[in-house]
Amino acid sequence: MVRAPLAHLGVHELAQRFEDAAIPAVDWTHTMHLRVGAILVERLGPERALTRLREGIRRLNEAHGTANSSTRGYHETITAAYVRLIAQFLASCPAGMAIEERIEEMVTGTLSEREFLLCFYSRERLMSQEARAGWVEPDLAPLPG
Repeated sequence: MVRAPLAHLGVHELAQRFEDAAIPAVDWTHTMHLRVGAILVERLGPERALTRLREGIRRLNEAHGTANSSTRGYHETITAAYVRLIAQFLASCPAGMAIEERIEEMVTGTLSEREFLLCFYSRERLMSQEARAGWVEPDLAPLPG
């Protein structure tokens, strides 16, 4: 049986799979984090989306057997920074543009580059235990907005 890529699921089904911790580890990529983040930011606004992402990512990591610790699993600064950047990206899109189109544009742009946050953070600061556990401000340049 050939498995369908989750990136092609509708936003409602993808959001439900996230809520159910039913996204396979192989599909839980940086791009998938962005897709789910965009859906939640669009639906809930940045603050509530961040709360939902915190809970959901931790739950999904546990379902995958990944510990949420000071060295692995959930990372607060990365998640919070991307929620902010996703919200700004979505707000910058033309009025009336469908969420599916905005997500596709986002995941093919610079925001989807894995090293994007290193424009704002040194690797040492971003990968620190402090940044994993709680929000830390960028040390190289302020986040946009």
